[in-house]
Amino acid sequence: MAGRASDLATSHRCRLSGPGRDRLMPPPSVLFNYLNIKVVKCPADADRLPTAMKPYDPASSREELESLISADLRQLSTESDQIGRLFAVSHDVRPTDFRALLHIMVAETAGRPMTSGDLSQRMGLSGAAITYLVDRLIDSGHIRRESHPGDRRKVILRFAEPGLATARSFFSPLGAHTRLALKDLPDADLTAAHRVFAALIAGMRRFQAELDVAQP
Repeated sequence: MAGRASDLATSHRCRLSGPGRDRLMPPPSVLFNYLNIKVVKCPADADRLPTAMKPYDPASSREELESLISADLRQLSTESDQIGRLFAVSHDVRPTDFRALLHIMVAETAGRPMTSGDLSQRMGLSGAAITYLVDRLIDSGHIRRESHPGDRRKVILRFAEPGLATARSFFSPLGAHTRLALKDLPDADLTAAHRVFAALIAGMRRFQAELDVAQP
């Protein structure tokens, strides 16, 4: 079974690293399976494999499926980072500023708007550095300060309309591509995928909390 898991993980990752994606494959075509702490090598003909994701095999073990999901998550993170970099370059936004905007957007979408202190903690920057960053984003029209609805003593960070318009203009085509990619999947699959992502996020947050506690 261990050999089958290695072969399946190898096939899956190589398919995702086919033509035009060599930059994602560390030389010499070695990919690390972080979930199982193994090293797997792609076959010599990896570049001729299609880039489509390997279909689900009902005979796959739980370990194999978790390995595939872990590989998918790394691939998704890599593609997301690249799109974010292109957004930053095309709108003259510093990488640190883009990270801040992403944190603010995620918090706002979750219904838990951030304060400058929250952002400082998330980004590991000093209070003075965050104040300078926030002022810069406000001056550029990306965000605004607003009184906290539940505690008037606090000030939260929200996206400003110009910033939202900029984000919509850039990311709307991505939304269209995403809907096209998902259109043939049944609602049950999307519901299951949502549960999987929620579980992964919860696991990452628990690990992050452990790391925070371990910090001196």
